[in-house]
Amino acid sequence: MRRFVTLYTVFALLFVLFVPIMQVDAQTAASSGNAFSSFLNGFSGFIKESGFYNATTGNLLMLVVGLVLIYLGVKRGFEPLLLIPIGTGIIIGNIPLPPEGTAAIGIDQEGSVYYYLYQGVKLGIYPSLIFLGIGAMTDFSSLISNPRLMLLGAAAQLGIFGTFIGAYALGFPVNEAAAISIIGGADGPTAIFSASLLAPHLLGSIAIAAYSYMALVPVIQPPVMNLLTTKKERLIRMKPPRAVSKTEKIIFPLIGLIVTTFIAPSALSLLGMLFFGNLLKESGVTNRLAETARTSMTDIVTILLGMCVGASTSAAKFLTLDSIKIFLLGALAFSIATAGGVLVAKVMNLFLKEGNKINPLIGSAGVSAVPAAARVSQNEGLKNDRTNHLLMHAMAPNVSGVIGSAVAAGVMLSFLL
Repeated sequence: MRRFVTLYTVFALLFVLFVPIMQVDAQTAASSGNAFSSFLNGFSGFIKESGFYNATTGNLLMLVVGLVLIYLGVKRGFEPLLLIPIGTGIIIGNIPLPPEGTAAIGIDQEGSVYYYLYQGVKLGIYPSLIFLGIGAMTDFSSLISNPRLMLLGAAAQLGIFGTFIGAYALGFPVNEAAAISIIGGADGPTAIFSASLLAPHLLGSIAIAAYSYMALVPVIQPPVMNLLTTKKERLIRMKPPRAVSKTEKIIFPLIGLIVTTFIAPSALSLLGMLFFGNLLKESGVTNRLAETARTSMTDIVTILLGMCVGASTSAAKFLTLDSIKIFLLGALAFSIATAGGVLVAKVMNLFLKEGNKINPLIGSAGVSAVPAAARVSQNEGLKNDRTNHLLMHAMAPNVSGVIGSAVAAGVMLSFLL
C-alpha cells in the first residue's frame, strides 16, 4: 500500500512539474508549423483540462476535509453511515474542472447525474423520506410510559433558539439565522429541510455542520454532562418504564400527528412522515412496509443525501467566513442543547420525591441524534455504576427531541415564509 501511494505521489509531482515545461514547448513548436507542434498543442490542451492544472488551494483543502471525515467514519467509528457518503461527496464536489466551454460538465450543471439527484435535497424530498424511516424504526414506548420526560426533549431545543440569537448577533439575516439555528437540535434532515427553504445558498455549510456534530455527539456531550452533574446525581436509579399496550402504541402516532401539525403546519412534510412510519411499525399489519421503510429505503436515501450534501460543498462556496461562523455556532448550539436538557432534569428533581427522581444524564439525550445521544447517556451512566442502565429512559427525551426539533423548525418556517 505504501509503495502504491509513493508511486502515485511521484507520478502526480512529475505531472505537475511537466505542465509549465509543456506550455513552453508547445508555444515554441507552434511557430514551426509541423506535425510535432500539432501534437504538442493537443497534448497541452489535454493538460490544461486536467485536475492537476486547474486545482486550487481550496480544492486541495476540501479534499483533505473529505478524507478526514472518511477516516473518522472508518477508523474511529463516528457515524460511518453518514460520514463516509458525505466525505466521498466532498471529494467528488471538489475535483478540479476545466474552464467553462469545454466538454466537462460540472456536478451542479444540467446533464450531470448529481444535478438531478441534488433535486431531492433542494426540494426537501430526502429529509422527509429519512423521517419516514426514523418513524418506522422508533419505539415510542419509553415516552408513552413516562410523558414528563418529554420536557427534557423540549428543553434541549434551547440549542435551536440560542443559536438563532447567536447567528443574528453575528450579522446573519433573520432567514439565514433561522436556518442555521436548526443545527442546535442535532437534527440533520430537519436542518437540510429548513435550509432548503430559508437559505439555500448556505445549505452545504449547514448540512455538513449538522451531520459533523451529530457524529461527534460522543465527544461533545460527556464533558458538559459531567460538568453540570454531581457524582450523586449520576448514580440515581430510575424506576423501570411501565409496560405499554399495543393500543397505546397505535393511538400515539395518530394523536401526535394531529397535535404537532396543528401547532406547526409548516413541518407537516417531516412530522407526517415520522408518525406515518411509526404507525406502519406499530399497527402490526404492515410489517413489510415498515421493514422496507426502515431498511432498504432509508439506506438508499442516506446514500443519496450524504453524497449530494457533500458534493454541494465546492471550495468556492464552502470556504467562506460564513461557513466558519456556522461551524462555531454549531459547537455552541450542541453545548447549549446538552446543558438545557441536563439542567431541566435537575430542576425537575427539586419537585420529585425520592424514588421518582430523574438521572440528569438522560437530559442530554433531548437532542435529536437518535440513538447516538441516548447511547451517550447509557455509557456515561455505566461509567459511574456498571449496573445502572439508562438507555430505555434516555430514549424518551431522545425521540421527543426529534419531534421537538421538527416542531421548532415548523414554527420558524410559519413566521418567516
